Amino acid sequence: MKQKNDRAFYRKFFTVYIALVLQNVVTLSVNLADNIMLGGYSEVALSGTAAVNQIQFVFQQMIMALGDGLVILSSQYWGKRQTEPMKKIAAQAMHAALFVTVCLFLLVSLFPREILGLFTADEPIIREGMSYLGIIRFTYLFFAMTQILLAVLRGVEIVKIAFYLSVITLCINCGINFVLIYGRFGAPELGAAGAAIGTLAARIAEFVILLAYIAKKAQFLHLSVKSFLKTDRTLSLDYFKITAPMFVVNGLWGLNTALQTVILGHMTSAAIAANSVASTIFLMVKSMAVGAASSASIVIGKTIGEGNMNLVKQYAKKMQKMFVVIGLVSGLVLFLIRIPILELYELTPATREMANTFLLILSVVIVGMSYQMPTNNGIIRGGGSPMFVVKMDLISIWCIVIPLSFFMAFVVQASPAVVVCCLNADQVFKCVPAFIKANFGSWIRELTREDPDREEKKEQ
Repeated sequence: MKQKNDRAFYRKFFTVYIALVLQNVVTLSVNLADNIMLGGYSEVALSGTAAVNQIQFVFQQMIMALGDGLVILSSQYWGKRQTEPMKKIAAQAMHAALFVTVCLFLLVSLFPREILGLFTADEPIIREGMSYLGIIRFTYLFFAMTQILLAVLRGVEIVKIAFYLSVITLCINCGINFVLIYGRFGAPELGAAGAAIGTLAARIAEFVILLAYIAKKAQFLHLSVKSFLKTDRTLSLDYFKITAPMFVVNGLWGLNTALQTVILGHMTSAAIAANSVASTIFLMVKSMAVGAASSASIVIGKTIGEGNMNLVKQYAKKMQKMFVVIGLVSGLVLFLIRIPILELYELTPATREMANTFLLILSVVIVGMSYQMPTNNGIIRGGGSPMFVVKMDLISIWCIVIPLSFFMAFVVQASPAVVVCCLNADQVFKCVPAFIKANFGSWIRELTREDPDREEKKEQ
């Protein structure tokens, strides 16, 4: 029986995990391709787009939180094979995502120079950033809708389509980038604006293909435009109860990452480009931890929905051991690939050396991150205790990491490498509370609410 349960667990976990990691790697390959091409075109263009991408990163984190909340709640209903409440939860998630999108679009449209001025005082970098931002802001709508629809599919264990979409996006984006950044085949040489056009075209294609897939391959969900107009008050409250803490945590974490660029950008102009290169490579490898967190959330949520609490605890212990292995592998991979990838960039010697130093630091950081992030965001949060993650992030990031980093950067005037260590210190010391909570604390919250439609039918 034990061997049968083990096989079932590994099949559940790795079926989702491999698809999500591949999707993340290919998705981030788009950013890596942008970085390498822009780095070869101009370091100023690279720095300008890096500043804009920090804004985009905060937005993406918030949208992903809305999607993760949808997955956690809907996967529990999927464990009971109830699809009607899932569609109403998806409608609420879509409304929230569109609201965030409109707010950000208006903000960057009305105050582009002021926002970019937060990251750097270098006028050429700001000009390149504004050129990029003027086009990239139109991708926000397509990205938000695509991510919510993919979250709906993840909630019913359909994950491969995300990988295929990422491959298509990569091909479209790289092709257009090559033509428009450098002005190939008679096209105008647009630099950063060309990269933005490539990303916009890829996002539109991604959304259209996903709609076609849902219409043909996910007919059992009966999704239509009308599906996203119907909400349920009780289910909406359930959704926001789970999602609000995650939204806050992801938003603050995205802001923390953006502040890293703010701090480094005001120390030295080369630090913006170096941090952009290092963080892009880091995020590629971090895909293993991100995939583990999403997979853990789906497996835990579905198992809770099936009502097997003992199995939930067994799965949690198995996954924590796997997270440690994933962390060690990630650290080794990042250490080994840093030099070959850095050689693809056209950087000044000072910028290249700084990026290499940042990557050496991140090779250590990712080991701790690969345990604590999937444990917190996958097991604990997926099990129904998101407030623990909120409290831990608020204390670690905003009471310790950010004040310490500002102090070291502008009072002590430490080197950028020391500041990067301070900015990422929470990824290591959050491992201890995560371990204690996952193994000795209470974090499982069983979803007992039934489908409102079904209860109404019973009364009739």
